[in-house]
Amino acid sequence: MHAPTLLAVLGAASTATALSGSGRSTRYWDCCKTSCAWSGKAAVSQPVTTCDNNNSPISNANAPSGCDGGSAFACANNSPGPSATTSPTASPPPPSPPSRPPAAPASKITFTSGPVSGKTMVVQSTNTGGDLGSNQFDLMMPGGGVGLFDGCTRQYGQALPGQQYGGISSRSECAQFPAQLRAGCEWRFDWFQNADNPNFNFEQVQCPSELVARSNCRRNDDASFPAFRP
Repeated sequence: MHAPTLLAVLGAASTATALSGSGRSTRYWDCCKTSCAWSGKAAVSQPVTTCDNNNSPISNANAPSGCDGGSAFACANNSPGPSATTSPTASPPPPSPPSRPPAAPASKITFTSGPVSGKTMVVQSTNTGGDLGSNQFDLMMPGGGVGLFDGCTRQYGQALPGQQYGGISSRSECAQFPAQLRAGCEWRFDWFQNADNPNFNFEQVQCPSELVARSNCRRNDDASFPAFRP
């Protein structure tokens, strides 16, 4: 089975011990700078890359979040998709530097409910969320709803369609999104089959190179975890 690789943000910090278990998913896309984009958050190669309102990478890891009036936003290539895409999994980050240190681990998740049951995806944790429960992965996907914070209006000059929580309800609404986000929005209705917060099993794996190419961030101990096998 083809497994899209995605960036994901988990709601809890990781340790050097490989994580595994079962969990539940939610979704969002708020355009905010993610927690792992701040310097000094974890033992990683470098912080997760952020972008300006033109989706050009920003080199200053301490640039304030666009959700706090700053210039740093989530890059559009954090969107999910096949083989080399991204999709953080954690609730919207606090606008100022968060105090809980995420650790940027990658996880293989296999869905166990809904229309995607049996499908596999790889996600990288790049964010934290203060309103997440245990083993809750808040998957970052355009059209998933902005949630607590909305940086998208500032980044793209327009409010994204859909409800604050849950987002849009049809693929046709993706046409109203900025061009950079449309493919990720359509992914939700294509590969993800518009699944509504499906459950899954997960296990920590080495972060695939396709994800690192998007986030530019890898754990220093990444090689100590098992390699991803589709």
